[in-house]
Amino acid sequence: MINKERIISWIEEDKWMMDILRTTKSLNLPDWWICAGFVRSKVWDTLHNFSERTPIPDIDVIYFDLTNIDENKEKRLEETLKTFMPDIPWSVKNEARMHIKSNMPPYTSSVDAISKFPETATALGVKLDVNGNVLLTAPCGINDVVNLVVKPTPFFLEDQQRAKIYEERITLKNWKSTWNKLKVFHINTPYP
Repeated sequence: MINKERIISWIEEDKWMMDILRTTKSLNLPDWWICAGFVRSKVWDTLHNFSERTPIPDIDVIYFDLTNIDENKEKRLEETLKTFMPDIPWSVKNEARMHIKSNMPPYTSSVDAISKFPETATALGVKLDVNGNVLLTAPCGINDVVNLVVKPTPFFLEDQQRAKIYEERITLKNWKSTWNKLKVFHINTPYP
């Protein structure tokens, strides 16, 4: 059985991931996480027995800071991260302002924002605690990601416009072409 501890151990054994986590931790951002494809792809690669990491388009670093929602700060943080690890495609976002861009109600924290990602298998985040231990958040649970299921989060099911965004994403991402064991569910498809 795959549980959170098992996923954490996969990350701890991955030097590349741990280097990225340590580098991000050094910024001392409030309520920070590395989320989405960083975690999801690791799980799917492992469950598909891939010997090489599937490239991901960016490393999504999020944090929550109501005191400064200036997008320029995010860009400066990306530049700082690039000085440490220039080959990493950093993307830094303050979730305290992202609801404006996404035309959604304000988030209360980074984990709240993660819970409102389009897919349950993407609604994941990892970070290091003060002692350097890996923490995993999965506000929608880990069942879907470990069972290779792609389906919308409850937040994306409850609104037609968001449901349309979910459908567009799964078409655009075409994850099944990379991870062929995935079970991809559409909004109108019954799923467990």
